[in-house]
Amino acid sequence: MKFIPHDYQQYAIDFIESHPTAAVLLDMGLGKTVITLTALNDLLFDHFEISRVLVIAPLRVARNTWPQEIGKWEHLNHIRYSVAVGTEKERRDALRKQTSLYIINRENVPWLVEKTDFTYDAIVIDELSSFKNWSGKRFKALMKVRPLAKRVIGLTGTPSGNGLMDLFAEFKVLDMGQRLGRFITKYRQDYFKPDKRNGQVVFSYAPLPEAEERIYEKISDITISMKAADHLRMPELIESEYSVRMDEEEKKMYAEMCEQLVLQMKGDEVTAANAGVLSGKLVQMANGAVYTDDGATLHIHDRKLDALEDIIESMNGKPLLVAYWFRHDAERVEKRVPCVRLDTDETIARWNRGEIPVALIHPASAGHGLNLQSGGSSLVWFGITWSLELYQQTVARLYRQGQNSNTVVVQHIIAEGTIDERILRALKRKDKTQTALIEAVKAEVTS
Repeated sequence: MKFIPHDYQQYAIDFIESHPTAAVLLDMGLGKTVITLTALNDLLFDHFEISRVLVIAPLRVARNTWPQEIGKWEHLNHIRYSVAVGTEKERRDALRKQTSLYIINRENVPWLVEKTDFTYDAIVIDELSSFKNWSGKRFKALMKVRPLAKRVIGLTGTPSGNGLMDLFAEFKVLDMGQRLGRFITKYRQDYFKPDKRNGQVVFSYAPLPEAEERIYEKISDITISMKAADHLRMPELIESEYSVRMDEEEKKMYAEMCEQLVLQMKGDEVTAANAGVLSGKLVQMANGAVYTDDGATLHIHDRKLDALEDIIESMNGKPLLVAYWFRHDAERVEKRVPCVRLDTDETIARWNRGEIPVALIHPASAGHGLNLQSGGSSLVWFGITWSLELYQQTVARLYRQGQNSNTVVVQHIIAEGTIDERILRALKRKDKTQTALIEAVKAEVTS
């Protein structure tokens, strides 16, 4: 297929080629993979600036998306690649091949750094947000070899999904601390103040006044940002809530868990050791079931299952994607309605061919890189997640370029008076921070 770039795509290509360190914050569906590959192709074979490229990506994206994009476009036929996933032997064999592009999943970055020779002069981090943990193994491993690469490209559509604190590690792995500093303590001191704390123990930080603007200014010279709605004819996104109501007995159990951190029912006991554990337990109870201390599943109610059944009936056979978070949620949905989990390449292909009326998807395992827009245009959140990044990425599997429907409908099944309502509010609050970052460094592309 011949690639004729849109103006915004050519702008991004030129930006990558002219910036040895580039943070490219492209909204979902804007074609970040073909943009990056086009720039790499030029740098490899026209400018001869680089010779060996390492691409780090989520597993499914590394195994499928990058190879598919290379094979899809005529102008990329010079690029030879090798995918280093699988067993250690398979990875070593892949890395021994003489190619221009080596693609590895992010989980194997520590192994790559510790067990092999690092001989790459360019690094592409697909989903830069997966390196937001400054104390994580993959971050520390990549920082060891970061000085050996003369070019680095960071790609993501969700740079600050959980707040501005994420940006420290993401940009340090790009510029080695030139803009936001080398140490997390100094970054906190410069841009944040303690928020929630217990004595000397600080649990969270809040940005200082004007901290967002100062941070954006620091990173603006190496960062471009584009939102899909500015450059593509996107379908209309319709979001709604489907409220369900627990009965008095169910509300009493929920309140008991809130107040006492212990729920006893039918001889089973559910305890929550701290606020984080309590949050997870309350989310489960809002969904209709909760794990007991011994790992069994304790049934609470079927309100959300009833609502889901009503929604499926109203679809009249049109495909529906159902997002779940807990394993028992998926198991209960499977018992109630005919459905298929999208957890293999085969089931994903069947969904895109329109062969699956109801499909289950888990945001953590299928959020990044999957194109599901061919299979349908309706998504229901059976149980929602605290993670803005995973939430947005999951919605973007349908709400993206190539969606044939004029509308994409996203429904949230919400249990009234429960933590569900707080999660939705929290996601909206986080989105304001994310939107501020996107807007602050948005590239002004003229047609």
